[in-house]
Amino acid sequence: MTVDLIDPPGLPVPGVYRQVAVARGSRTVYLAGQVARTAAGEPVGAGDLAAQAEQAFLNVATALEAAGGTFDDVAKLVLYVVDWSPEKLGALGEGVGRAARRLGRDLTRPVTLLPVAALAEPDLLIEVDATAVLD
Repeated sequence: MTVDLIDPPGLPVPGVYRQVAVARGSRTVYLAGQVARTAAGEPVGAGDLAAQAEQAFLNVATALEAAGGTFDDVAKLVLYVVDWSPEKLGALGEGVGRAARRLGRDLTRPVTLLPVAALAEPDLLIEVDATAVLD
């Protein structure tokens, strides 16, 4: 495995993400932000954060596979969420959980969630940016 995930003593253990990823490898993969679109570019989950999060995470997995990796190689995620409020955490968690089950992987990684006013297209609610390290 190229990425070791830890929650060091002295920092809170959040459960829904990890505090630190220690990555080893020879290739770094930077993905473009992934959104709720099918391979044909069709929108997924209009107005539904859970559905959009699920599709965006599945798209990250597809991009990683094309580079020769999996979610196990992800060192860092950045989530851009439109009009974020703590009340949206349940829907976000639901979507990520559904993607995790479909992929058969633990998607818990160091993550930064950034609230944004809007994304590139008006129907988008979330964009997922990932950095991975491959051997």
